[in-house]
Amino acid sequence: MDKELELGRWRLVLGRYADQGLGEGGALSGEYAQVDALMDFLYGREYSEERGMLEGGGEGGLEGGQGPPQLTIPSWINQIQKLFPKESVARLERHALEKYNLTELLTDARVLEKLEPNMALLGQILSFKGMMNAQVLQSARRIVARVVEELMRKLENQVRNAVTGKRNRLHSSTRKSARNLDFKRTIKKNLKHYDPEAQTIMLERVYFYENLQRFNPWNIILCVDESGSMIENVVHAAVMAGIFAKLPAISTKLVIFDTEVVDLTGYASDPVEALMSVQLGGGTDIGKALAYCESLVDTPARTILVLISDLYDGGGYRPMYAHTASMIEAGVKVLCLTALDSSCAGVYDKTAAKRLSAMGASVAALTPGELANWIGEVIS
Repeated sequence: MDKELELGRWRLVLGRYADQGLGEGGALSGEYAQVDALMDFLYGREYSEERGMLEGGGEGGLEGGQGPPQLTIPSWINQIQKLFPKESVARLERHALEKYNLTELLTDARVLEKLEPNMALLGQILSFKGMMNAQVLQSARRIVARVVEELMRKLENQVRNAVTGKRNRLHSSTRKSARNLDFKRTIKKNLKHYDPEAQTIMLERVYFYENLQRFNPWNIILCVDESGSMIENVVHAAVMAGIFAKLPAISTKLVIFDTEVVDLTGYASDPVEALMSVQLGGGTDIGKALAYCESLVDTPARTILVLISDLYDGGGYRPMYAHTASMIEAGVKVLCLTALDSSCAGVYDKTAAKRLSAMGASVAALTPGELANWIGEVIS
């Protein structure tokens, strides 16, 4: 590798204070200099913070780095999208929002429109939408709609098949599909046509499983913790509610809570509107939310309650346990999800999880697809 090129790369890694140590060979030019200016515009704030603390200053993190003076948030967004791959752009934008609190990305409609729509950005929009004026909210809503549409596209067929397409092994069907082929019954019913010489069963009739009745009279209640740590779970819950709401003869209710309870059932079929109604953050009162959900139960034996929470209850654990036990005893199927996202990762109260499991609740961290399969098995 060319020595000058190698020194230039080391200079990018080490930052501006490596200039003297690397000598003239480490000086940056061309695209490397542009990349350095873009990175320094964001991460140079670390130096400002350190200098501010050493000098007894205030919040130095609001200063920019040593990039060109004409570099602004909009121009920074434009340039990183040209120079960096999509994954790197998303990471830089996330750091700008989460680490350096550059809320201008979310409060300027022109800047917001340039950001890459993804789950992380959606979470930031939900957190900061209270700071947005009408014009910015309109742009934010379009971004939320794009992310939700993508999730719906990925999940809808999977969920629909899992919930309404389960095979009924008690009844046969005249509908011929390889997916529904009943091997055991087909062999058993045709054994009398076995040819010993050819060692072959001559099939007179092939049997198939019958699909479950399309109209399943089940009630699904999604009870979602909207505290700040549950952002991705809230998004997936709203999307799942939107999908369930489209399924025939399945009644879907959507309830979100922190220390207060909000019934968003009226928006269950509209995930975008449901998400724009969410106010992330605040405390958590799971017992209060479960008390409300219990009041929604009409036919316990045909009701599935899905509690999506980290199970840390700021309102005291006794009401949570009491309402869970009451619903389970009545016949409600209770599923406690400590996470509902693509990674199934999350921090949760393990003691509470064990206690709820001992009562008869199912406790797990699931992907949306796995949740659909679980509900499909219950319904079947």
